[in-house]
Amino acid sequence: MDPSSKSPDDDDLRPEAEAARRPQPQPQPREWRFAQVFGERAAGEDVQEVDIISAIEFDKSGDHLATGDRGGRVVLFERTDSRDSASRSELERQDYPIARHPEFRYKTEFQSHEPEFDYLKSLEIEEKINKIKWCQTANNALFLLSTNDKTIKYWKVQERKVKRISVMNLNTSQSSGNGTTSSSSSSSSRAILPNGGCSEKLYNFPNNDLLFPPGGCTSLRLPVVTGQDLNLVPRCRRVYSHAHDYHINSISNNSDGETYISADDLRINLWNLEISNQSFNIVDVKPANMEDLTEVITCAEFHPTHCNTLAYSSSKGSIRLIDLRQSALCDNHAKLFEEHEAPGSRSFFTEIIASVSDIKFARDGRHILSRDYMTLKFWDINMDSGPVATFQVHEYLRPKLCDLYENDSIFDKFECCLSGDGLRVATGSYSNLFRVFGCTPGSAEATTLEASRNPMRRQVANPTRPARTLTSLTRAVRRGGENPGVDANGNSYDLSTKLLHLAWHPTENSIACAAANSLYMYYA
Repeated sequence: MDPSSKSPDDDDLRPEAEAARRPQPQPQPREWRFAQVFGERAAGEDVQEVDIISAIEFDKSGDHLATGDRGGRVVLFERTDSRDSASRSELERQDYPIARHPEFRYKTEFQSHEPEFDYLKSLEIEEKINKIKWCQTANNALFLLSTNDKTIKYWKVQERKVKRISVMNLNTSQSSGNGTTSSSSSSSSRAILPNGGCSEKLYNFPNNDLLFPPGGCTSLRLPVVTGQDLNLVPRCRRVYSHAHDYHINSISNNSDGETYISADDLRINLWNLEISNQSFNIVDVKPANMEDLTEVITCAEFHPTHCNTLAYSSSKGSIRLIDLRQSALCDNHAKLFEEHEAPGSRSFFTEIIASVSDIKFARDGRHILSRDYMTLKFWDINMDSGPVATFQVHEYLRPKLCDLYENDSIFDKFECCLSGDGLRVATGSYSNLFRVFGCTPGSAEATTLEASRNPMRRQVANPTRPARTLTSLTRAVRRGGENPGVDANGNSYDLSTKLLHLAWHPTENSIACAAANSLYMYYA
């Protein structure tokens, strides 16, 4: 083509085309710092089984955090560093944004579930909290759902003012056992006279409970409120029970604010928050003959904005997207997301490690994050041919799958979470480690952090040979002589300390994670 014959618009279009072809700048990897810890364990302190945290959840605003434990308790934390509390003059003096991170304090706790016994099935029902989900707030009250294996409860937590009263007309110097004022036979009371004098005579009434001055009171003195105490009162508003034959593994609120779903191994039920004695079965994978059962439901979650859409995962590694508008019983999925294995790579452990333990929708509802035993997968709901990104969490464990199967570690269920901006994902691993990955196209961000006061101390370059330290040797002896093994960086790993539960703050780069009975919080 003759250069002189090119149109004058070509020069205008070329910079835009070059800009489109030019790779977009990647967000810089974050440097994570320790923020807070609640319930930190002292060196050598034994952890009680009931104190181990089993669920973590931020509310939508990020101002409250809830944890549940194996003892059936729910603990609430509230944020204390909100910018709303700063004065206008202080905000005006800030010429540049100051790096701040969310700070939380203990708010209250309550006993959500108690151990039960199913006499029909001769089955003990643990009080352990499996999941917690925040509901919409109303009238300055907090609402949340909590569930154990069989029963879901709807809680309301509200502040109530308790008044302290003083200055009464009655003599309250002494109290009797029943809480009323009384006089002692060995003491006398000066009765006030109208002219300001007093009488030494003791006025004994039949019930010996109250002392009045002779002639009555000269003036009426009303009770005075000297102060008000704010008490947080949790109240169980609804109990949703007897709807699941198998253990409940997940609950999820709908964006309509009125309904939620609960899922067990074979069924998903749809509930109305205000109706506790009735639910609708919307997914049922139970075969007519249980011998034909090939997969079970492992997790279910509503779409964050579309109230008619939900996703659920299975033990075969697939994720199904269903539309509630299609039929009352959603036997047929709208979309199926699964990654086909390479031919010849199948082994005894293939299906076990492919089982999805957790799924989360991104905040915009466009992507789904799933966690199986070895990897994190990032899916685009508009592309069901395969994940757009796969992150290796602890690939160094692959040669040891046989040992992990023998000690049941291969069945551990790790959770996952996404940042509010959708740029990063996180999940847990063993030795109280968790990993943060950048999920934008072309990102190589992969950070390993430890749930401790020094989260970056495990960032060690690969040594030429595994390091054997006195600490790791003594730890192996202290834990019964089991060899904890060595990860890809030469650090020893311990299968008995696993970080299963973590949550990402909805609007800021802050992560809360549970290491046994301790709640650690980090920011970047």
